[in-house]
Amino acid sequence: MGLLRFVSVRLLRGLLTLWFAVTVTFFLVRLLPGDPALAVASPTMTADQRAQMLSDFGLDEPLLVQYATYLGQLAQGNLGISFRQNAPVLDILLERLPWTLLLTGSSLVVTLIVGVPLAVAAARRQGSALDRAVQVGGVVGQALFVPTVGIFLLYVFGVWLGWLPIGGAMASDVYGVAAYGSILAHLVLPGLSLVLLQLGPYVLFLRTSLIEALSEDYTNVARSKGVSETKVVWVHALRNALLPTVTLVGLQLGFLVGGSVLTETIFAYPGIGRAIYESVGQLDFPVMQGAFVLLAATVVVANLLTDLMYGLLDPRVRQT
Repeated sequence: MGLLRFVSVRLLRGLLTLWFAVTVTFFLVRLLPGDPALAVASPTMTADQRAQMLSDFGLDEPLLVQYATYLGQLAQGNLGISFRQNAPVLDILLERLPWTLLLTGSSLVVTLIVGVPLAVAAARRQGSALDRAVQVGGVVGQALFVPTVGIFLLYVFGVWLGWLPIGGAMASDVYGVAAYGSILAHLVLPGLSLVLLQLGPYVLFLRTSLIEALSEDYTNVARSKGVSETKVVWVHALRNALLPTVTLVGLQLGFLVGGSVLTETIFAYPGIGRAIYESVGQLDFPVMQGAFVLLAATVVVANLLTDLMYGLLDPRVRQT
């Protein structure tokens, strides 16, 4: 399969996945109990005013007509108007997107910085106390639940010890350099929650890949040529072991997006996940739909880029 065809197939899969996510989200949010018209109409409105208001938001149309209208608007980059805030959904979400990107991006970077040395150390010392501790920690990490970790960290470091802020993204009364310090302090607990949840699977997977790479012929040839073990591990083995972990990182981005919804809710972090939580309680369909679409698009694009990167690094993948 040529590179162009490989890219075309992956792109088509991504678009179909995004369409499916949009469709499921559209119909699922309408299964929520409650009348979304109550979020739009005021009790003081007359019957004519209420009818006009519902017409303006398209809530008086049949469900399939609303779906077709929504797809048409979405194709033009229009996510609709918020019922509650009476503002474009895209503007609302773009205001919150940087906070979610900061949270998920920083947690992913920290996971890689901590995870790679841990996996290398465990792979080089198979059967040691460190290796066993890494394996046990990885298994425990896979079993952790987002709210459990978040609430535990919130109570211990925010309430009991009082070392870190317990909510929000920054203090409202700081400016300049102090504002960056406040942002960092507010980022620690939600970011640490996501790191703890994704670190275990990443370390275990990379450790296994490294152990396999260290037993391959090319590493043995490097050793026979007098290459130091440190260089064998960090240059020859790690470079090849990182190839399959590229896919895992792409999958973890999807996990991060889902985990950020709960994490942002627990820590009152003003990202897109928090916007979803607030819109559910308010039956604000446009914000709910727009947030899910934006998150789904982020996951689809991340996985598409992962596939493309893997295809460039390993031409054999283009044959699948």
